[in-house]
Amino acid sequence: FRIATTSWTGGTLNSTYEPYVQRSNLYVLDMNLSIIGRLENIGVGENFHSARFMGDRCYLVTFQKTDPLFVINLTDPTAPTVLGRLEIPGYSDYMHPYDENHLIGVGKETTEAENGNFAWYQGIKVSIFDVTNVSNPVQMSNVIIGDRGTDSPVLTDPKAFLFDEEKDLLVIPVTVAKVDQSQYPYGDVPSWAYGTPVWQGAYVYNITLTDGLMLRGTVSHGESTGLPTDKLLISRALYIGDVLYTISQGKIKLNSLVDLASLKEVSL
Repeated sequence: FRIATTSWTGGTLNSTYEPYVQRSNLYVLDMNLSIIGRLENIGVGENFHSARFMGDRCYLVTFQKTDPLFVINLTDPTAPTVLGRLEIPGYSDYMHPYDENHLIGVGKETTEAENGNFAWYQGIKVSIFDVTNVSNPVQMSNVIIGDRGTDSPVLTDPKAFLFDEEKDLLVIPVTVAKVDQSQYPYGDVPSWAYGTPVWQGAYVYNITLTDGLMLRGTVSHGESTGLPTDKLLISRALYIGDVLYTISQGKIKLNSLVDLASLKEVSL
């Protein structure tokens, strides 16, 4: 049994105050739930965002200003060790296996703050990671959707994520936020600026290791533009044959997987 945890240290002890610090840890337990292996103090001072166990490896993401993706070896359950790490802007709140040496990550892009030890999160970030060389993992491809304030249920609910390697298919529901550029006519948009939600629906991608992530199109349960009502916010997607089904509280919509042409819809 393998589990990733977080812990906090600090506070007041014997009238001495120490700042609170977050630490991530990984434990291996036997059939009696006794700890037989441990790797502690991973990403000290950084938030824990996601973990994925695949075979004899664990992939763990922490974040403060950049995203350390840790590759951890679990071949010997009594002695887990870090094999490599990748530090890039942004972080993954959900990781999904593409194959045994590649991962899909969904999270947020970030911009480092000029002052302070933190970063401003931006739009949704979808990445493909190559972990073939465990000591040197790389980000092969990524796309950024929307501005600061853009969100997706995939970040907290893996059932909102649809992937099929044979169909080169990736579908995620997204609420897109956009910053009004006219509000900043005298300079660049600041990293802290929130966008306004302007659209919600499913982003449909072709996903391959050769071409990366390529947008096939989008599907919405509302009008072609604008934000749908709460009942029409897409939360799930699935396919049967060559038909993509998207589901909200108020509608089920059928689109062709070939060209995303609308086929039929059912109001609930």
